[in-house]
Amino acid sequence: MPTAPAFRIKLLLAAALVVVGDFLLFEREPGLNLVLFAVAWLAAVMAANPAVRHGRLELAALGLAGLLAAIQVDRPSLVGWLLFGAALGVAVLAPRAPVGEDAWRWVQRFVVSGLKAVARPVLDLRKLRRVRARRSPVKTTAVLAAAVLPLGGGLVFLWLFSLANPLISDAISRLRLSEPDVGRIVFWLVVAAAVWTTLRPPGWVRKERLPRLSRPAGQDVGLPIATPASVALSLAIFNALFALQNGLDLAFLWSGAPLPDGVTFADYAHRGAYPLVATALLAGVFVLVFLRPGSPTAQSDPVRWLVVAWILQNVFLVASTALRTLDYVDAYALTRLRVAALLWMGLVALGLVLILWRLLRSRSGSWLINANALAVGVVLVACSVVDLGAVAAAWNVRHAREAGGRGVELDLCYLGTLRGAALVSLAELEQRPLAPDFRDRVAWKRRELRGQMYIAQDDPLSWRWRDARRLARDANLPGAAPLEAAQRDCDGRLIQAPRPAVPLTPGTKP
Repeated sequence: MPTAPAFRIKLLLAAALVVVGDFLLFEREPGLNLVLFAVAWLAAVMAANPAVRHGRLELAALGLAGLLAAIQVDRPSLVGWLLFGAALGVAVLAPRAPVGEDAWRWVQRFVVSGLKAVARPVLDLRKLRRVRARRSPVKTTAVLAAAVLPLGGGLVFLWLFSLANPLISDAISRLRLSEPDVGRIVFWLVVAAAVWTTLRPPGWVRKERLPRLSRPAGQDVGLPIATPASVALSLAIFNALFALQNGLDLAFLWSGAPLPDGVTFADYAHRGAYPLVATALLAGVFVLVFLRPGSPTAQSDPVRWLVVAWILQNVFLVASTALRTLDYVDAYALTRLRVAALLWMGLVALGLVLILWRLLRSRSGSWLINANALAVGVVLVACSVVDLGAVAAAWNVRHAREAGGRGVELDLCYLGTLRGAALVSLAELEQRPLAPDFRDRVAWKRRELRGQMYIAQDDPLSWRWRDARRLARDANLPGAAPLEAAQRDCDGRLIQAPRPAVPLTPGTKP
């Protein structure tokens, strides 16, 4: 049960963070404000929970949270902010967690703690009410019940007097009582819930209550179908099917041979991208379930060689899938989603290699989980630093057909959605020899993005260091002459104004 002084301190810290969050974050562009709020949040957590200042894991998580918060001043991103929250959650939950747990246990702990956090404020208020009820003879319910009659009766008489007396009604109308801002109230509740969870984290989940992802080495799945003979036959069939698919990819995708009539290269490249990744994931699940290290199936030499061949075929399949995506990008354009898809395919291929290494070296399930979690964490941190939108914009500009590249026509509408990430690429494109109409459209889009960035940078709390460097780079590159003031589409094309109607004269046909 919470002690009253500690509870009051945490309550004041939570209220202060809600006020700070409202001032820094509500209806503002993300920028420096995220860093300031993150620093305030870290300081409140360290003040409210002295245990987070002790222990290697706690200090490492706090340091990582501070680093991820500092990154937000250069490039605010949802991924970076979620990683900050995860690091802060590890720091808060680590004092209540057993030492040496793997990433899967921490995922479960986050889920369980998140579910508990939903009801935690209500439970804490009930506990505080019980404490106050035991310490004070005056109960809150009695005070509220006693206040109902005078307050309710007073409001009724005030309403009646306002109907009868214009002076009272005018005075009430001048109060200008506005309707509650529902969006702001929801924002307060969300911030309060998140902050309160870190200031008063839920009790740690007992180890035996968390399900294990993997059995100890040498323990089989216990299924009658998972015999060495059935697994070996399955692997032989799977290898044959994968060899057929990989052979077709070698014949058409890698060699560049012409496809049969009725099948376009873009359709062949794009249609199989995601199903093939799902196939590779299913292959990894099959190996994890039916070939645990030390099990009878994993100890069979024929099965092990079939698994090695199958995993290598899966890695080649993922490489073919990545090549399909790259060919599709060549035929169309690069986007943030396609860059993320390529990174995801790389993680899938690495996961398959780690599964094979685990089988051949008899590694534990915890080793496999931690290795994959580390790989995912490195990629996510890299994505929070590297602007994938800027990567896509630079590639599209460099390969645009209008600029002499082999790609498709430049999609200025998509570049507009990237905002500041596309400014430098457009400024550099404008320096190249372009057709007059296309140069005019590029210059207009560049000016539009520059104006949006200046508006955001004018707010000190939304200032971004990376956007400041982009604007400085843009200012060093010459621009086009003043553009025609006219309404334009998102791609910079002029919108033709409707022609005025010509009045009909006698004898003319409409």
